[in-house]
Amino acid sequence: MENRGVLAIIFDLDNTLIDTAGAGRVAIQKVCDLLKSTSVQEDHIRHICERFLKKLLHEQFDPSKGRTIDDVRIHHWYEALQETQGTDPDPDLASRCYYTWKNTRLQVLNLSPKVQSLLKELQKNYKLLLLTNGDTQTQWEKIKAVGCEDFFSALVVSGDHPEEKPALSIFTYCFESLGVQPQDCIMVGDSLSTDIQGGINAGVKATVWINSGSKCIPQSHVTPDYTIPSVLNLMDVLAKLS
Repeated sequence: MENRGVLAIIFDLDNTLIDTAGAGRVAIQKVCDLLKSTSVQEDHIRHICERFLKKLLHEQFDPSKGRTIDDVRIHHWYEALQETQGTDPDPDLASRCYYTWKNTRLQVLNLSPKVQSLLKELQKNYKLLLLTNGDTQTQWEKIKAVGCEDFFSALVVSGDHPEEKPALSIFTYCFESLGVQPQDCIMVGDSLSTDIQGGINAGVKATVWINSGSKCIPQSHVTPDYTIPSVLNLMDVLAKLS
């Protein structure tokens, strides 16, 4: 098989191109400030937020059941308030918590000037595709909030498809959308279990793990071809692959 080098780059979104975790911390602090202005006991506030985040982490969302992601996450806050306080909370307070969290997160999220410059430079030589896991509404809201559409030949949100990363089917869709073969592509992302495993399953030329926290790779996980502390170091990897 002819080795044509890298023709396309598939990017993850959250905590790869944008600091979703950091925006989430700011959003939680805003909810804490909101709850301090209510009758909620101050020593309950941190526990309420921690319960919400745990529910978010283990969230199972099925759009076919007729509820929106907003409905589901308002209910997360309702349950977090209820479980922490031991009484049924005001449904309006759960809704205010949710929209404070959601709107703050979207306001804080951004594509930094340095990341924008990187993507503009990469566009000159590569086809770029954004591949993000998550429900349709949430991920498209993030994409529009950070204004990244013009940097990519295609944008793929798993909620619009039958399967998400690391499933082969969604990577195959990406390759077909770009008109490339797996070996023409590299996969760049922060998740070993979805981005790196998915890229390996799909047979991409190389996987690039964004390890911003200098984490050790668990023995049970796959090993990426390259590891960098930030997407801003990607040019170093591309130089090695050229």
